[in-house]
Formats: sequence, C-alpha cells, structure tokens
Amino acid sequence: MSLARFLAEEALSQLMNWDSDVEEDISETEDASEPEDYVIDDPGCQFSLDDEDSEDGSAGVPSSNENQEMQKPPSTEGTLTSKDGQIKWSTSPHQTQARLSSSNAIKMTPGPTRFALTRVDGIESAFQLFISPPIEKIILDMTNLEGRRVFQEKWKPLDPSDLHAYIGILVLAGVYRSKGEATASLWSEEYGRPIFRATMSLETFHMISRVIRFDNRATRAGRREKDKLAAIRDVWDKWVKILPLLYNPGPHVTVGERLIPFRGRCPFRQYVPKKPAKYGIKIWAACDAKSSYAWNMQVYTGKPLGGPPEKNQGMRVVLEMTEGLQGHNITCDNFFTSYRLGVELQKRKLTMLGTVRKNKPELPCEILKMQGRPLHSSKFTFTENTTLVSYCPKRNKNVLVMSTMHKDASLSTREDMKPQMILDYNSTKEGVDNLDKVTATYSCQRKSTRWPLVVFYNIVDVSAYNAYVLWTEINQHWNASKLYRRRMFLEELGKALVTPKIQNRARPARSPAAAAVIANVQVRASDQPTMDPLDKCAKKRKRCQVCPSRDDSKTSTSCVRCKKCICRKHTVTFCPSCGEN
Repeated sequence: MSLARFLAEEALSQLMNWDSDVEEDISETEDASEPEDYVIDDPGCQFSLDDEDSEDGSAGVPSSNENQEMQKPPSTEGTLTSKDGQIKWSTSPHQTQARLSSSNAIKMTPGPTRFALTRVDGIESAFQLFISPPIEKIILDMTNLEGRRVFQEKWKPLDPSDLHAYIGILVLAGVYRSKGEATASLWSEEYGRPIFRATMSLETFHMISRVIRFDNRATRAGRREKDKLAAIRDVWDKWVKILPLLYNPGPHVTVGERLIPFRGRCPFRQYVPKKPAKYGIKIWAACDAKSSYAWNMQVYTGKPLGGPPEKNQGMRVVLEMTEGLQGHNITCDNFFTSYRLGVELQKRKLTMLGTVRKNKPELPCEILKMQGRPLHSSKFTFTENTTLVSYCPKRNKNVLVMSTMHKDASLSTREDMKPQMILDYNSTKEGVDNLDKVTATYSCQRKSTRWPLVVFYNIVDVSAYNAYVLWTEINQHWNASKLYRRRMFLEELGKALVTPKIQNRARPARSPAAAAVIANVQVRASDQPTMDPLDKCAKKRKRCQVCPSRDDSKTSTSCVRCKKCICRKHTVTFCPSCGEN
C-alpha cells in the first residue's frame, strides 16, 4: 500500500502545474450550471465553495512541501488515481472513434404516443387524459363521503360536472394570476370575474374546498403508519402511471427536484433555503429536456419511519425516475451525479451528464487544484466509459462535469473555449427548472393548511401543462404566431370545464354580469346543431377503445357509463376507459 501511494504521489507531483479544478458556478459564463442551488434535505450537508477548498487538503492551495514533491521523478505518467484509490483515470481518451456513446440510440419516437394521438380531439380531452375517470371516481366518492359526514342533510352529492367546474374555476383563477387573491374578491360583483359567479356560488366553492378528499378518512390512521402519503396515495399513483403512457421523451431527459410551497403541518415537509419558497413538499421529477413534459414524478416523504437516513439517495432517485427508458441521456445536477450512477445507467443502456461535487471520493486530487490555472483552461481525465472535465471560467473558480456520453476532449470554438460537455449540459439541464417556472406562472394553488390539497393543486398544474404539450405537438399550427399560446390554452380549458355546469344551472344569477355570461353560454349551446342520440353513439363507435379499428360493422358494443365503444372481436369484462363492468 505504501509503495502504491508513493507512486500515486509521484504522478501527482509531475502534474501539479496542470490545469485542474472547476467550480459549479458557471453562471459567470452565460447559462452554465449552478448545481449548488440544489440543496439536499439536511442543511448541514450543504457545502459551500469555501468548504470545498478546505475539505480536501490535496485539492486546495499547495503546501510548502509541494516543491519537494515536485522534484520527485515521475513513474506512472498519464495515470491518475482517485481519492479512494479504487479508480484509475487517464489523461488521454480510451476511445477516439466517436464523441457520443453508442448507448444514445432511443427506440421510441419522441412526442405524443399513439394512445394519446387517438384520444386527443380537443383541449378538454387532452386534459382529461391525465385526470382520468378512475381518478375522478375516487375524488367524487371520498368527497361525497366527507360531505355527508360534515354537512349531513345539507350536502348535495357531487357529480363529474361539479368536479370539472371546480377544477375549471381553479384553472381560470390561475390564468387571471389570482392564486393569492381572496375568493371573496374573485366572486365580488364589483371587482371579480363574472364567470366565477356564473359557475357556482362562493358558498358552494368553499364547501367543496373544505370537504374534498382523496381517501377514506376512517381508515387513514392504519395506512398512515406504513405510508406517509396515505391521504392521497391512490390518486397520486394512478396519476403518475398515466404520465409515461401519453408522451415519449426525446434523447435528453432531465432529473431534478421540485419544491411545492407549503408551510403548514406535514410529516415530510422539507426546508431548502436556496429555493424561493424555502419550505414545502419536495418532489423528484424526470422531464423531457426540450418540452419539459413531466414524464415521471415521486413525492419525497423523508427517511423511513424509525429507520436511519437513506444512503446513496441521489443514485436511487435517478434509477427509479428513469425506469423504462433506454438509449436516452440523463442530465442531472451535482446532488445526483456520481461515478457509480454512470456505471449503473450504462447497464440500462443510458448515459449520464452532470456536474460533480468536489468532495466525491472517485475524483483524482490533481484535477481539483487551481494554482497556476490559466483562465478558460480545461483539463480532461478519462476511464474506459467515463469522461471528467475541469473547466476554469474565472480565476480560482472551476466547474467539474462528468459524462458517460462524451468520449473525447473536444472544445468549442467560442472565445471562452468551453468544453463541449459543458455546452451540452447547459442545453439540457433546464427541463425540471422550466417546469417549475411555467407551472408557477399560471398556478391554480390556493391557500390551504391541508397538504393533500396542495399536492392535488400541483397535479392540476402539471396536468394542464402536460396537456398543453400534447395539444401543441399534435396541432402545431394552433395559434402558432401567438406568444401567449399557453395562456390561451388554459383559458379555453377552464371555460370548457365550467361550461356544462353553467348550461345546467337551474337558478338564475343575481348579478347582471353573471346572468349575461349564463345567457351567452346557453345561447351558444342552443345554436349548435342537435344530434340524434343514436347518431351520436354511431359516431363514437367509429373507433374501438382497445384497437385502432374504424370499421362500423365491428364496433357495436358501447359502455353504459362513458359510451366508449369496443369491437365485437374483443371479449372484455370491464370498460378500459372508465372501469365500468
């Protein structure tokens, strides 16, 4: 062991004057990464730039004994050893025939899946693919159960149109940027919007918000002992399973964390000081790097009950979030990136690209040193399947990026001579952050002290954005010249959800403005050509819900509840759309 250590020190001394260290804050140079913004759950685990420089004695400023070490003759030129002594890094690439890994060959066609293409015929239908009938059934059953318990005879059972109208009001409140505005102001005749009063009364909205539930309250205590997310687990799991069925991500997928603002009582509320909200519910997310479509999500519920803190959490999260992908590149920040993660992803035919923390044991000490580093210099080290670069964006600052996708030491032709690895990282790192930005712009979040309701609001926000991605990719010419297409989409979605409730409203509105909205909706409904019920069913029978058959002679069986049709050649005991027997 002493001889091996002596040889490693000799190699280290020869390379002492080379470019080494790279700092996470590439924000100095345009749009590069700032992975330090991603803070792990324990604030004590954060590390600052000062801690990094002082943490590794070999990575900081050279000591006075360094001159003596530099006089030692080298014996293993071009080979570096990691801090833990388990990984040998080379200063020259092992493969020069290709810059990108052969693993980056995706088998799926990026964009909406065939399942989504055959079912999206309007903005409302795109949204209802995510808030599916099974999810609506759970919410309606549990909400009616709680409503009867709280309001007894005063409670009027909700039906799907009531739930759609409630969600539509939430969406419209987000469109009007009124998530922080009091509901009394929204329903005000003087300052509010007439469409709210035309849809339902303020008292009805408050009653639904008070009793809306996602599980059986009577049996929650037993389930909560094993599952902290028991209050909304069924709805959450059904919703997450739908996400990958409707969209295939492109070649780059971003894995990161989201924080839903919440300061109420919650057994797994997190404190992340570098997030804007600081307190909230943390959600791991995997998003398409280009469209920010939320492909997979997972609520972080803290460490297991009565158990020790989780180890290798970042690797576990990435492996679970990317399950089902093949041929993609996974971009992540320094909380997740590690040499072991790259090895595990390659076993699944996936590649990894991400920034690295300087205290990782798999890094060679030589690459962390900053003494004598020229500005905009880069230093590369390689293993058989991994490339590591140290880039100096400014004096005494460096950035470390690790990749299993890149195989050579290519640099850009820009003035700052950034490595191609860093440029690729900058172009693919924003998937999750952009999802946070767009959902916060028109968020339907309302002030609440109940964390399950906050999670449900997030489900509505993400579903609305994912539906927008599906709709615009299927209908690429829809308002293509507009710069506010998403606002137009959300406004049409909200109005489509509340329209059935307005049409069936029995009592006239007291407000003249609300009465005018009701009259306009009912006039538009009456102007539409009426269709015979048999003709309507025949039109729906043109597509089977199991196979893409369009032959009318085959599709004569329809569901009693949702009216969706199935070919005669299929023998089913329940409807694949709504689950009805």
